[in-house]
Amino acid sequence: MRLGIISDTHGKLRPEVFDLFSGVDHILHAGDVGSADILTELEVLAPVTAVYGNVDDFDLRDVSRRLPSWNWTGSTSR
Repeated sequence: MRLGIISDTHGKLRPEVFDLFSGVDHILHAGDVGSADILTELEVLAPVTAVYGNVDDFDLRDVSRRLPSWNWTGSTSR
């Protein structure tokens, strides 16, 4: 499995991400997304798992609740 890992986009997705993440199987966004639109853009490339960071507002935190979450037993849930 090929992973694309990104963080701190702060609402701006650099164009080179599309080339770098071409062919990845899954994208992990490690927070400070900045806008739900970023997640939508990334989902065009591959499924996205994201956490929110301290700059992410409550609207984005609501979106992140729809993303898979990890529990310590090793399984994912929605």
